[in-house]
Amino acid sequence: MIDAIRAVVADDDARVRHDFRAILELEEDIEVVAVAAEGAAAVDVCDRLEPDVVVMDVRMPVMNGIEATRCLRRQHADRCRVLVVTTFDLDDYVLGAVRAGASGFLLKDQAPDHLAVALRTIAAGEGIVSPRATARLLQEFVPPTGAGGAIPGGLTARELDLVRLMARGLSNEELAAAAYISRATVKSHVSHILTKLALTSRIQIVVWAYEHGLAGSPSQGSPA
Repeated sequence: MIDAIRAVVADDDARVRHDFRAILELEEDIEVVAVAAEGAAAVDVCDRLEPDVVVMDVRMPVMNGIEATRCLRRQHADRCRVLVVTTFDLDDYVLGAVRAGASGFLLKDQAPDHLAVALRTIAAGEGIVSPRATARLLQEFVPPTGAGGAIPGGLTARELDLVRLMARGLSNEELAAAAYISRATVKSHVSHILTKLALTSRIQIVVWAYEHGLAGSPSQGSPA
């Protein structure tokens, strides 16, 4: 048997904590090791228990989800990933969490159907969770600067193609099929892109793509 994904749920709403825990505990490959009612408590419990993924609300007392995400990425970047969950107010707190190092985000009203899949996606390092929501968020808060003639960031032409595809919400499997390469080669390219752009997650690559005018129309992406 493979080891279960160890998760922490952080939200200041007791009902949300209860519901998310109940959803995840239905899954044989996911174990909720703790819950937290605010960001500082989430950081503390992660220091002690070293989970694989934190399901993180954004607006919490004492320490909000952005600061908590930043702390976790600074202290546990090689292990603990953050999945941000939010209501769809489309506030810039969410983009702030992404820039702080969150691996992806999910809308709370999608959680009953998608939370377990999203958590597995984050744990696997792929990060982009809801392409439709990602595109909508980024269009709202990341005005493109426009790409010049030169390839930005020192990327190769193949890497730039993959960035454009990632901005459309494609998974590693879909990237491999679209680019006619193996999933292992996709992972290698993504790793090189992160290093060249000094980023920490795939969703930060998507933000970068939007900021540089490299993202296609959201209608081109795979459905959420």
